[in-house]
Amino acid sequence: MADWLAALDRRAELRAKAGLTRRLHPRPADDQMTDLAGNDYLGLAAHPDVIAAATAALSAYGLGATGSRLVRGSTDAHRALEEDLARWLGTDGALVFSSGYLANLGALRALVQPRTLLVSDAHNHASLIDGCRISGAETVVTPHADVDAVAAALAAAPGRPAVVVTESVFSVDGDLAPLARLHAVARRHGALLLVDDAHALGLTGPAGAGAVAATGLAGEPDVVVTATLSKALGGAGGVVAGPAEFVRHLVETGRTFIFDTALPPAVAAGVHAALRLAQAGDDLRAELSDRVGLAVGRLRAAGLTVSAPDAAVISVTAPGPEAATAWAADCRDRGVAVGCFRPPSTPDSRSRLRLTVSAGVPRAAFERALDVIVDTAP
Repeated sequence: MADWLAALDRRAELRAKAGLTRRLHPRPADDQMTDLAGNDYLGLAAHPDVIAAATAALSAYGLGATGSRLVRGSTDAHRALEEDLARWLGTDGALVFSSGYLANLGALRALVQPRTLLVSDAHNHASLIDGCRISGAETVVTPHADVDAVAAALAAAPGRPAVVVTESVFSVDGDLAPLARLHAVARRHGALLLVDDAHALGLTGPAGAGAVAATGLAGEPDVVVTATLSKALGGAGGVVAGPAEFVRHLVETGRTFIFDTALPPAVAAGVHAALRLAQAGDDLRAELSDRVGLAVGRLRAAGLTVSAPDAAVISVTAPGPEAATAWAADCRDRGVAVGCFRPPSTPDSRSRLRLTVSAGVPRAAFERALDVIVDTAP
């Protein structure tokens, strides 16, 4: 009976030798770390309006939703959030899930019918990869941002229903997908386009409506948008937005919606308040853009290899997984939290620090954090 535990120990040893050990680092409520690892891009998670809205809903509804959305979990807070998300994203409808991960799983499964082909970018997030796998559909993985490869995959499957699957701003290197060209190729072949807008929502587009809106694709009948509500909106949950017929289909058939306990009403209300702040947040977006430019310039001047970010994710190359782990630990010891991405979390087997820039971090602390990253570089 102990053999399976011994096998797990052996696998942990192999991960440790490869520099792939992962550990939890719980943070206290009064955490003093400078955060360049979290996704609170606009600094809204602790905004007074967000806290007040969540607190009022917590008092009104209690801690949890008490059931799935189709049983007792849907509240006025969920409905109001979904209506404003649809208006913001420029879609017929929107449906809130308890996480962005489940939103992607549910959307992909709902888009699949017999003989469907999924064409997925090689750098897509794990939730999109798992969604493709769970859907049971044939999946072709194309090289990153390679529109010609997407076109070839679609051309090789004439007459079959197909979905092109991509992030907008990719979560590892922060680069923007060629959405307009992908949509043109998809439409030419009668395919749908699914875009995970998680790292662009709140940061790009008119009133922060995301990269799909910025590209002029909002509300197109062959485009489905997903996003998490845990990044620029500072909360939790996920959303799938698109044609009303598709939203209805999700309500009636989506397993990750039907059989999952709903997002707590207090979180829905807090996210709704954050949405309104994000819509009016042009000053925050301008500050964020300025900080991204400052960070890229400072790190490149120090001789580091840095991505060219299209939103607020910055990738800084490390020599290898062990060096990346040590670099992140040195930053943490000096009061700076950074992301540490190593294989298999990286699609290209390259280790790096991932920095997420937030307008909510005090400017002086942000600039000091850049100095720490440079000073501790391997």
